[in-house]
Amino acid sequence: MSLILAVNAGSSSLKISLFRRTANNPANPVLLLSSSTSSIFTPPAKFKFTCIALQHRSLNKEVYSITDHTSAFAYFLHCLKEEARVDPIDIKHIAHRVVHGGDYTNPVVISEQSFHHIDRLSNLAPLHNGSALSVIESAIKGLPHAKSIAFFDSAFHKDLPSHVATYAINQQVAEERGLKKYGFHGLSYAFILRAVAAHLNKAPDTLNIIALHIGSGASMCAIRNGQSIDTSMGLTPLSGLPGATRAGDIDASLIFHYTSQSPARISHDPSISKGVKVTEAEDVLNFKSGWKALTGTADFKEITEKADTNPNTLAFRIMLDRILHFTGAYHLSLHGDVDALVFAGGVGERSAELRRAVGEAVGCLGFAAIDETKNSQVNDDEGIVVDVGRADGRKRILVCHTDEQLEMAKECSDWV
Repeated sequence: MSLILAVNAGSSSLKISLFRRTANNPANPVLLLSSSTSSIFTPPAKFKFTCIALQHRSLNKEVYSITDHTSAFAYFLHCLKEEARVDPIDIKHIAHRVVHGGDYTNPVVISEQSFHHIDRLSNLAPLHNGSALSVIESAIKGLPHAKSIAFFDSAFHKDLPSHVATYAINQQVAEERGLKKYGFHGLSYAFILRAVAAHLNKAPDTLNIIALHIGSGASMCAIRNGQSIDTSMGLTPLSGLPGATRAGDIDASLIFHYTSQSPARISHDPSISKGVKVTEAEDVLNFKSGWKALTGTADFKEITEKADTNPNTLAFRIMLDRILHFTGAYHLSLHGDVDALVFAGGVGERSAELRRAVGEAVGCLGFAAIDETKNSQVNDDEGIVVDVGRADGRKRILVCHTDEQLEMAKECSDWV
């Protein structure tokens, strides 16, 4: 038996899926079980484990022994053997989601060289690369016979046009230090591309869409003829849309005034200026900003439920404004030739309120009006792609239940 373990390490979560690869249909691996661990650094961690192959037998429990990604992976391996009766020796490949791949534009087998390359990029994706490396180390120790392969979120955007990927800075410095737009959420966008193409009965290389991956990390992507031509995240996942704790796009000089010791609102007096280290700036903009800084909660569902009261009204409107900003820009980049606007990610898939607000605004671009019944029943629909617009012949508004683990398993089957 040939099994593929697909591992998706978040900043404080760990999602794992186990697939069986069949010789007669390797491009469509079969899901055997799934697991998710959340609240890893705020015990007790919440652990879910569902065995599809065993009549959906499941565990849903709080686990105090899980205190980091290493212990979370170890607990998963324990349940894999004891609850699912899976022999670890049958796991041939472990596919790891790694957010920032830098110059890596294709999957790579984890070696000492590739491990250190990913490690050096951790500062550019502080919420994710570090946790991914912890799990990679655990996988190599716990499943030494299996081949660990890194799949990079940034790889989907490898063919961005140079005028899109280039920042207007000294190009010698930029090239020496790799300072350019990379883009992220690529595994999700690759899945969305496949799924929407199948839904619309089009070849992926003919598809033009504007895709939104809206979760605690949020981004957008313009896809023309199956390729990314622009995306909202840049050198790091920090730029673009605001997220649960990320600021999104800001004036680059804001951080210096934010940390200034001056009593004035804005001051350029060098005698009272404070030197801001990169680590301090990234801490503020990655961990102490976003919806949580505005409202006190990182839960967008709570924000939408209270959107008629400040500061939740402000947070919701900021998110809507930034989404519309990129939607308009990408619609122009695609010359108005857009097959669909596609929502994905935890917020994109669950927030009917956000989809409704965006849908009302983009009607002027020729998109179908939101069908309230379809929009409110997305979570009850078992389809991978759900059309939430009215069937009036206009541009589609879709929801895609994205699956980064399945995308890695598919790519792993193709790659091996």
